Amino acid sequence: MNSATPSTPIDLAPFIKAYDVRGLVGSQLTDEVVTALGAAFVDEIGAAGTDVVMGHDMRDSSPGFAAAFAAGAQRRGGNVVSIGLCSTDETYFASGHLAAPAAMFTASHNPATYNGIKFSRAGAQGISFDTGLRSIRDRAQAYLADGIDTVDVAGTHRDIDVLPGYAGYLRSLVDLSGIRPIRIVVDAGNGMGGMTVPAVLGTAAGLPALPIEIIPMYFELDGTFPNHEANPLEPKNLVDLQKAVVEHGADLGLAFDGDADRCFVVDENGDAVTPSAVAAVVALREIIRVRALQPTGDIFVLHNLITSRIVAETIEAAGAIPIRTRVGHSLIKDQMAATGAIFGGEHSAHYYFRDFWGADNGMLAAMHFLAEFGSQAESVSAISKKYTPYALSGEINSVVEDVPAAYNRIVEAYTGSGEFDELDGLTVTGIVARDEPFWWFNVRPSNTEPLLRLNVEAATPDVMHRVRDAVLALIAG
Repeated sequence: MNSATPSTPIDLAPFIKAYDVRGLVGSQLTDEVVTALGAAFVDEIGAAGTDVVMGHDMRDSSPGFAAAFAAGAQRRGGNVVSIGLCSTDETYFASGHLAAPAAMFTASHNPATYNGIKFSRAGAQGISFDTGLRSIRDRAQAYLADGIDTVDVAGTHRDIDVLPGYAGYLRSLVDLSGIRPIRIVVDAGNGMGGMTVPAVLGTAAGLPALPIEIIPMYFELDGTFPNHEANPLEPKNLVDLQKAVVEHGADLGLAFDGDADRCFVVDENGDAVTPSAVAAVVALREIIRVRALQPTGDIFVLHNLITSRIVAETIEAAGAIPIRTRVGHSLIKDQMAATGAIFGGEHSAHYYFRDFWGADNGMLAAMHFLAEFGSQAESVSAISKKYTPYALSGEINSVVEDVPAAYNRIVEAYTGSGEFDELDGLTVTGIVARDEPFWWFNVRPSNTEPLLRLNVEAATPDVMHRVRDAVLALIAG
C-alpha cells in the first residue's frame, strides 16, 4: 500500500547537513517530510521489528512532527517507543539503556520558526552525513516522490517515562549528597532544562534532596522563547542570569540551551566561565576517578582543536593522553567509540562521557562542576581563573564570499612565521622563540552559511588582540 505523495516533493538537501536535520517549519519541515524521514530512518538502520526511541522538545511543532515520524517508522515496521517531552540527552539515555536507535525532535537553540531531528544508532551512537544521514535523506527523498510502502507487519507504539531513570542514573555517576550547601541560579531559557533540572538536582523525580538551593529562571516550557533565545553561547542571552546571580548572592549560575544538552557556567561575580575551563575541570575529575579504578594503562581524553591549550595541558599533567579532534558532535561521538576515551570536551559546551555511552550531556558536566566546587573552599571565580590562564578571543564570525581567497591571504601572510594544520579548517600556530608568548588561531568555514569562524588564543591579551585584528583584516581582504 502506498501513502499519498505531495505533487512537488520538497528538496531535502538544503536542511539535512553534517550532523542533523534542521529546517524551517512549514516550508522545509512538513508532516509529509517527517513521515518520510521516519520511514527512511527505520530502513537505513534495519530497525523493522525492533524498538525505535522517539522524543521531542517543547516547540509548538514538535508533538505533531513526532506523531508524523512515528507513522512513517511504523509503516516500515519500527516499534516506536515514545518518551514524550524530554531533553536531547534523555533520548541518549533511552537509546543507551534500551540499546535502541533514537530520534529527537528539536532545533536546539534555534528560533521558534525552526525544528529538526537528531538521530542516534542503538547505544546513543552518532549518525553524521557520512555515516548514514546522507542515505536517510536519499531514502526519504525517494519516498516523497514515490510514496511509502507499508510492510506486511506494521510496527507498534508505546509510551514510557524515562525521566526518573535518567535522573537516578546521573545521580549514580556524580554523588552530590556530601557537598557543602550551595546556592545556584539556573536559567533554563524556557527550554527542556525547566523539566530536567528539578528532576536531577531537585526532588521532582522522587530522588532525595541535595544540599543545593535552586533559584529558577524561565523554567516554563515555551517553544516561542519569550524571554531570550535559548542559546547561551551568545553573550546577550546570559545577561539575565549574570544579573540574577549577583542580585541573589548565589555561588554560581547555570544556563542551558533549548534542548538542555549544553550547559554554561557563570561565576559569583556574574562573569562567564569558559567552556574550556569547565572541560579542564571535568577532565581532571574523570581522570582521577578512572585512574583510581585502573592503576595502569593509557587513559584517553578528547578535546576539539579550538578549546584552550589549558585543556590538553591539564590532561597531560594528570597522566592521561589528550587527543585533538575536529569540531562536531557526531564526529566526537565516533572518536569516543574508536579511542575508548573517558571524556571529551568542546568549546561550544558539549561534554561527552564514556559512562554515558560516549554521548554528550550538559547536565552531567554541570554536576561534575558542582561537585568540584562543593567539595572545596574556593570560589567559582578562583576555579575559573586557575583554568583560564591564557587570552581567548571567543568565536568571531565573518561573512566571506570567497573562502579560498581568504585562506590564500592568510597562508601567504603567515608563511615563515606560523605552522599550518588542516585537521579542521586552517589552524596556524606561531613559530616563536622560547621566551616569547605563544599564539595560535583557527579559521573554519560554516557548514550552513557563507561565514568564516575565527578563534584565537595567546599567552597574553596584547598578543591575542594583535593576532585577532591581523587575521580579521586578512579575512576581510
